[in-house]
Amino acid sequence: QVQLVESGGGLVQAGGSLRLSCAASGSIFSINVMGWYRQAPGKKRELVANIFSTGSTNYADSAKGRFTISRDNAKNTVYLQMNSLKPEDTAVYYCNVLTTSSSSVWGQGTQVTVSS
Repeated sequence: QVQLVESGGGLVQAGGSLRLSCAASGSIFSINVMGWYRQAPGKKRELVANIFSTGSTNYADSAKGRFTISRDNAKNTVYLQMNSLKPEDTAVYYCNVLTTSSSSVWGQGTQVTVSS
């Protein structure tokens, strides 16, 4: 099994930046896709960005041009660099991995709050 530990959330003013990190351990050889989702109060969880083992990436429209996802395979860690943050980016951000057997694993979530 894969275990995930997230870090890097916090409180930031609008226009500021944060970097989220998610370190994977356990059956890391089985990881295919690593990604970040978020869930704001009263809203559904949504994809922010993901990155495949090939390095290919996908971004939500709301994240394009502001957020960058990257992956350090040597450290089994995925990062989300978030710039030009807006109050509407406020949410709990969750790390997610998909394994080669199509299992989905979630992190515990980290709060990101952007003040106006």
